[in-house]
Amino acid sequence: MITIRRSDERGHFDHGWLDTRHTFSFAGYRDPAYMGFRSLRVINEDRVRPGAGFGAHGHDNMEIITYLVDGGLAHRDSAGHEAVIRPGDVQVMSAGSGIEHSEYNASPDDAAHLLQIWIRPDRRDVEPAYADRTFAPSSGDEGLRLLASRGGRGDSLPLHQDADVYRALLAAGSDAELELRDGRAAWVQVVAGELAVNGQSLAAGDGAAIEGEPALHLAARTDIEALLFDLA
Repeated sequence: MITIRRSDERGHFDHGWLDTRHTFSFAGYRDPAYMGFRSLRVINEDRVRPGAGFGAHGHDNMEIITYLVDGGLAHRDSAGHEAVIRPGDVQVMSAGSGIEHSEYNASPDDAAHLLQIWIRPDRRDVEPAYADRTFAPSSGDEGLRLLASRGGRGDSLPLHQDADVYRALLAAGSDAELELRDGRAAWVQVVAGELAVNGQSLAAGDGAAIEGEPALHLAARTDIEALLFDLA
């Protein structure tokens, strides 16, 4: 079964410095039908104006993933981590028992475009941790790349949850497939382009929940960039 969440159905707020769209209920946006999907709690698509950003604020007991689409984002947290991430970089912060951080557009001239993702951890009050990594594409048709997983399988970033997060980069006319083990489900979030997911058409900003399917098949109708979440 595939349930599609269209881009224009998402919660939308323009705060001036921040234009944001919420796939799931978040802050002042609430939709009882979209409180999250399995351990996936938040997918916010944010566009941050030059020089603006999220001031220091606290989190606990959440795995927070930042995926840069365009521009740069400057991170600072109360554990002493500082970094600037750019397209091709992925940042994971395990808030654990509690951490404060800020995220600002790193440019005074250009907007930053990012996806902020929250995943509920399977353990509470772990020691807070931060990591980032560059996953630069090796070609225009890279297929699937594992970005984050429980414990950091391969060269992926570590999560405290049985969730695999993949990036899909496909050239027009190519495809990719991800097997889904028994009892697992998937969420697809399209970043750019148009594709078919198990025969269902999706465009940039669209998302889809996939349950009860043995595999996830992606067919690119244009060059595409998407995120895939394989969830327990």
